Amino acid sequence: MESNTRRNGREKQTRQRGTHSVEERLNSEIVRMLEMDGRMAFSEIAQRLKVSEGTIRNRVNGMKESGMLRIVAIADPRAAEYKADAMVCVKVAPGVTPKEVADRLNSVSSVVYILWVTGRFDLLIEIVCDEPDKMTSFLEEHIHSCEDIADAEVMLGLKNFKNQFLLKRDWDQRSDVASD
Repeated sequence: MESNTRRNGREKQTRQRGTHSVEERLNSEIVRMLEMDGRMAFSEIAQRLKVSEGTIRNRVNGMKESGMLRIVAIADPRAAEYKADAMVCVKVAPGVTPKEVADRLNSVSSVVYILWVTGRFDLLIEIVCDEPDKMTSFLEEHIHSCEDIADAEVMLGLKNFKNQFLLKRDWDQRSDVASD
């Protein structure tokens, strides 16, 4: 299937296979490679995808300008071993909304995750600290002494087996693909 589109006053043919055009698949492959290594050279991407370096540069710049692509650094969570990690289940006090407590805790740097949940508790909060004493201070200051919290259950982490909350992808798989 072919479709004609106008671009810069010229007609351009776009071949389509299935539901995605060849152009969309190329953009997806570029994004996939940059997800594995955001600093990968355009020349290397071009070589792997069998297109010109200029094509890659134009595609990346176009996706960045349109807001579809943003290249940022993300730390591998396995590389940062925290000395103290805990999940805190919070029941908010009567007359207080979960959003109010979440807003208050949002500015605390030790808090890395806040989720409004159903069930016995209202919020699930993940806390990470460099030292166990900082965890104790956090709990005393922001959880146990606060009137907007009726009850809390603290579950200290013993060992982190998997953490994908940043990218929702398996880091091992990403490393294997990057070294191909």
